[in-house]
Order: sequence, then C-alpha cells, then structure tokens
Amino acid sequence: MSGTGPLEPGEGTRAWDAAEWEAVGRRRTPLAALYARHRRAALAAAAAVIAVAGGGYLYATRPQQPPLPQVRYPAQVMTISYLRDGTSGAGAPAGGFRFDVLLTVDAGPPVTVSRVGQPYAGLRLTTEPRTPFRTKAGSPRKITITMHVTDCGKVPKDAGLPFLEVTLRNTRAIQNQSFILGRRYAQHLSTGLKVACSNSIR
Repeated sequence: MSGTGPLEPGEGTRAWDAAEWEAVGRRRTPLAALYARHRRAALAAAAAVIAVAGGGYLYATRPQQPPLPQVRYPAQVMTISYLRDGTSGAGAPAGGFRFDVLLTVDAGPPVTVSRVGQPYAGLRLTTEPRTPFRTKAGSPRKITITMHVTDCGKVPKDAGLPFLEVTLRNTRAIQNQSFILGRRYAQHLSTGLKVACSNSIR
C-alpha cells in the first residue's frame, strides 16, 4: 500500500474522537475529586503544618542563653567579725557587758538578720539595731551586742569556743548559722562574765 494520508486503525483498534478524550479527562478518581472540592482547605492545612514544623525547628535550633548565676546561700556570703570589748566602756549595763561585731555581705542581694542568740542558759542578749535588720553587699554594718547575765550559776567560768547563733535570710534561703568569733571574743566574754557575776555577788 502506498500514498499519503491518515493512518487507518489496525485490526482490533479504533480511533478516539475528541469527545471521548474529554470524557476521559472528566473522569477522575474519588481522591482526585475530593481534592478538587477541598483544594483550598487542603492547601491551608499543608501551609499550617509547614509553618509549625519550621517554627519548631527554629525554636529548637535557637541560640541558647547562658543560665543566670544562682544566688548563693546567705551563710556563704556573710561574715561576722569581732571588733572590740565594751565591758568597761561607758554605758555598759549593770550585771552585763557589751561588745561590737561587724557584719559584711560579700556579694549578691541583701541579707536580713532576723535573730541573734547565744548558747548559754544564764545569758540573754539584745542587739542595736534591733532585729530584724538588713545588710547590703559592700556596706559593712556594725552591730552592738549587750549581754545580760540572768543566772551566774548557768554561765561558763571560762568560755572556750563561744559562738553566736544567727538566723539569716536572702532571696534564696533562710539559714540558722553559728559564728565562732575567735580567741579575743572568748577572752573578753570570760572576763565580762566574771566581772558581772562578781558585781552581782557584792
């Protein structure tokens, strides 16, 4: 066979016209039909998922800020040092004696002293200023302590390692701490007790 012209369909085949091709194009799977009806909602949901995933990734990979330094316990930043004996000074109470200490806060927030005590049953003490009072870092504070002898039979004859019991508070914790003030304080305490009790006997 020779010549030019349109090819004839072979045996068992047939030619499709334009109407049939259009009908095939209109026939879609159920999933494609569902997507076509809800295309906007599907695109919005996909965009939301991508945005959430991207935001989570950015949050997880953000630069980490170094943690803020933790406030130290009040007993770790406060020191109490013995200044001077006041047993023979003007204004020393009858049956008692007084002395000065220096409170120093090394760093951090202010420390509040809510109580000052001592371990002997025959003594009572008062402070000036009265508790509670605050001490700030960089501003040492002088405290005058007055000991009142209430029972000479319950005070030590020679105080070996006397200490003060102090309740401290800052923004981190409340602590009860014992401060040993050293040999000078022990000597002056023993002297003060002897003088106070000998005067009370007379």
